[in-house]
Amino acid sequence: MAATSTRIGVAGLAVMGKNMALNIAEKGFPVSVYNRTASKVDDTVQRAKAEGNLPVYGFHDPKSFINSIQKPRVVLILVKAGAPVDDTINTLLPFMETGDCIIDGGNEWYETTERRQKAMAELGLLYLGMGVSGGEEGARNGPSLMPGGSIDAYKNIEDILLKVAAQVSDSGPCVTYVGEGGSGHFVKMVHNAVEYGDMQLITEASDVLKSAGKLSNQEIHEVFSEWNRGELRSYLIEITAHIFGVKDDKGKGYLVDKVLDKTSLKDNGRWFVQQAAELSVSAPTIAASLDARYLCGLKGERVEAAKVYQSAEFGEEVNKEKLINDVKQALYASKICNYAQGMNLIPAKSVEKGWSLKPREIARIWKAGCVVQGVFLERVRKAYDTNPDLVNLLVDPEFAKEMMQRQSALRRVVCVAINCGVSTPGMSASLAYFDSYRRERVATSLVQAQLDYFGAHTYERIDTEGSFHTDWIKIVKRMNE
Repeated sequence: MAATSTRIGVAGLAVMGKNMALNIAEKGFPVSVYNRTASKVDDTVQRAKAEGNLPVYGFHDPKSFINSIQKPRVVLILVKAGAPVDDTINTLLPFMETGDCIIDGGNEWYETTERRQKAMAELGLLYLGMGVSGGEEGARNGPSLMPGGSIDAYKNIEDILLKVAAQVSDSGPCVTYVGEGGSGHFVKMVHNAVEYGDMQLITEASDVLKSAGKLSNQEIHEVFSEWNRGELRSYLIEITAHIFGVKDDKGKGYLVDKVLDKTSLKDNGRWFVQQAAELSVSAPTIAASLDARYLCGLKGERVEAAKVYQSAEFGEEVNKEKLINDVKQALYASKICNYAQGMNLIPAKSVEKGWSLKPREIARIWKAGCVVQGVFLERVRKAYDTNPDLVNLLVDPEFAKEMMQRQSALRRVVCVAINCGVSTPGMSASLAYFDSYRRERVATSLVQAQLDYFGAHTYERIDTEGSFHTDWIKIVKRMNE
């Protein structure tokens, strides 16, 4: 290492760490890199040389790594969440000093982040929990960044983050100081849960087109390619179009048909649903997407169930062109519901924790660089620009108009799916969410009456204040005399 110190260190050189280091170096900031596996350090340095002699300097031991960074030192950790983060911190701590900063860029549970923040503060260190979205491509060329924790720590590296984040010409870099505590990782959790919902809705759309509409993979490829030129334009729609167009290089047909229908699970979806339940935030679309992943994991059981029900026949005559248009409208309407549920958790948690989170800013930094990026996020940002205190995207005038224009198509698609035996849990949950939210009075008044009947839980009335209990059994007995 040359005598000149580097600006920042990156510890953890798997796909994300390596690409973030190269991104930072490409933006003009000399970077020190460290990994407990020395070969990954060497590979990163070699790649930096190959990509234009980028200022990336490798170290095989933690002491040399830390000492190479200018003070106050900033170290970005990009390793698997949980124990590996603690192990990395413990490896680096003996060589760090008061005022140095650690940034955890993994998908960590926000309370774990707050535990680490407190522990580091007691040692005189600053700590940021930073959500990073965009995968390998985003890390290398511009991710969406969600840092939360010490504002002083953020100011120390704001100049770096503003340059390495994805850039949007009309709204700036896709990074903002999210807030205090574990808010950065919390917001990343929300992002990933919305991503769950988006992916499920897109999957259902393709399934309806294929199973009910009998579209070929090539036709679905063309449909999604067309959709990606309009209001649904997004990263996920784009890659879906690509996937349906790829032929199998190991056999006949299309690769998508050879992929095992069993999805991997990560913690973010479960964390979101648990948080929504604890904060009494309705999120049925996201919960349905999580349930769908649980069900798809039961591959062996589903194979046996298919044998039991193989004689069951479902079907409905559909007009292919009309179905394509209906599915497009249904997907957009469901998407509005999905984002409404995701965004609603943010202010609910902000109030509980005193974080002062800004949904408008969060929508802005998701416009590019991350998995949910798309033109839809600009609509969300504008909704919160118009009304910073918006309680639900469904009551934004523009979104409300679009829901009214598309609700009939959503109903038709769900009905077609039901009649054809195609599971659409995300779209069905979105429709139920919309229908419940738009009604002034819902049937759950009966639930409260039942609770009072068998458990004396009391109830409130719509015509007078107070809590009431009725001896329903006595009244019923009297009525039957």
